[in-house]
Amino acid sequence: MTRDDLVAYCLAKPGAWPDEPWEGDTVAKVGSKIFAFLGAGPPPTVGLKCGPNREVADEWLRRYPDSARSMAYIGRSGWNTLTVGTGIPDDEILEAIDTSYDTVVSKLPKRERPT
Repeated sequence: MTRDDLVAYCLAKPGAWPDEPWEGDTVAKVGSKIFAFLGAGPPPTVGLKCGPNREVADEWLRRYPDSARSMAYIGRSGWNTLTVGTGIPDDEILEAIDTSYDTVVSKLPKRERPT
């Protein structure tokens, strides 16, 4: 899976839109909130909300110690960076994107939720 594949998958979500707050990186947002950080790579990376808290998100770190790391810079609980093509199956990365999107949408004010 390429970075372009990740970006396309994220932006195909209802109400998703791209932003580029940092040079070379794209974030996927829904409403006013980020649900994916898409690193410039190589290799491609995607930062996602991987659980409601750090404990749940840490399961990714245990399962894929060479392919997942906590997002130290974001300062938000439950966010990890997953590296594509280094051990995490593509379908699990896509499921993680779905989960991140759904989690973020569920916390949006109703007026910002996609219809």
